Amino acid sequence: MAGRVGRAGAGTLDLTEVHRFPNRPVRLPDSLRWDVLALYQGVLDGLGRVARTYGGIASVGIDSWAVDYGLLDADGQLLGNPHHYRDSRTEGVGERVWERVPADELYRITGLQHLAFNTVFQLASASGSAQLAGARTLLMIPDLLTHWLTGSVGAEATNASTTGLFDARAGDWSAALMGRLGIDRGLFPPIRRPGDAAGTLLPCVAAETGLPESTRVTAVASHDTASAVAAVPATEPGFAYVSCGTWSLAGLELTRPVVTEASRAANFTNELGLDGSYRFLRNIMGLWLLSESLRTWSDRGLPADLAPLTERAARSRPFAALVDPDDPSFLAPGDMPSRIAAYCARTGQQPPDDRAATVRCILESLALAHRATLRTAAELSGTEIRVVHLVGGGSRNALLCQLTADATGLPVVAGPAEATALGNILVQARADGLVGDRPEMRQLVARTQRLRRYEPRGDGRAWSAAAARIGLEPGGPA
Repeated sequence: MAGRVGRAGAGTLDLTEVHRFPNRPVRLPDSLRWDVLALYQGVLDGLGRVARTYGGIASVGIDSWAVDYGLLDADGQLLGNPHHYRDSRTEGVGERVWERVPADELYRITGLQHLAFNTVFQLASASGSAQLAGARTLLMIPDLLTHWLTGSVGAEATNASTTGLFDARAGDWSAALMGRLGIDRGLFPPIRRPGDAAGTLLPCVAAETGLPESTRVTAVASHDTASAVAAVPATEPGFAYVSCGTWSLAGLELTRPVVTEASRAANFTNELGLDGSYRFLRNIMGLWLLSESLRTWSDRGLPADLAPLTERAARSRPFAALVDPDDPSFLAPGDMPSRIAAYCARTGQQPPDDRAATVRCILESLALAHRATLRTAAELSGTEIRVVHLVGGGSRNALLCQLTADATGLPVVAGPAEATALGNILVQARADGLVGDRPEMRQLVARTQRLRRYEPRGDGRAWSAAAARIGLEPGGPA
């Protein structure tokens, strides 16, 4: 996790990292949890460094991942550390939810991709627990941190839209859906929109950090992908995006949700973006496969420097081994190289024979998933894609960017790597009147950030055959 200071205005958009702190899940005997108190302390420490370095700032905005939440009791006290979405407690819960609200109806209301760890399934798994019975308020992770900074309570819309309890068309919580599922509507605070004021710093926070109590906290697009998409440097229509980090979020920005049976069958989601836009996308298990592989090798005392491994991977044999990145066996933390080898063995492939071949397998498989997802998004929405913008940490991986261009047959514009932080800063700056609408925000990103363009190479028929091998599309020429 990182804290950054940004400046935005006419012709200016830059970031400075002031503090970085770890985000380590904690394995308890019965569950996997987030250490949210350590995260909050990291936020306070970062704000303290800002005060010492800059004296003061105009505004603070918090974004994070989606679906996870904290529960507060009647006194406003946190009821235990939040569960981690990779915890196993939601296995098999979907069927219980669908007995009350069939899957197709749930999708028509929420427009949300089925993921076993969606908030609705986490709450269903907690049904009957003492913790949930004692809860009076549910706050998504960025809303929880904002509450501790300001004392205010609210639910930012882009993150609320990931819960499976949000009406995609109405843009608000679905009380009717909650009632049918036996979930207390009173747990959920009023919706905030990106740019809304969330409050000012509590006296105890000001004393801890050295910032003035008058420092404003602004609700940004608090789902990190929503902030990243807001900073996509697209200056023309017909663009797709891949926000690539631990997850790859690949899709389109639309003006209305697509909640057809075909989009549900393809497992596409309709999450809110900036200004009432919709992020029509699929979650792909992204560079998690690579980061867990590197961690495993490092724990074994093997060299795990990504740069030389990627250079060797670029020279490895193409399509030697491929996986479906969304196979459930890859979700939990653990020995990823062994899981990849096991997947290859059970699908009749020769497993990668060294670390570079494993890296090649991961990056080619992600490129194939990007290809399949974007092609399906275009078909379902009736949209023509002319260029792919790959933002986030994955934009630094030149091999992944080139492979994505080759797989999709489309130019890929890579960068900015810090799209989420830039989107966060831009929403705060817009609330202050320093920048204009979304097109102006994106033009500012395009003018001020370092971008790299990758043109597609090679024969698309080889990619079609490779995609067919792992079931991402039928065989045949591209």
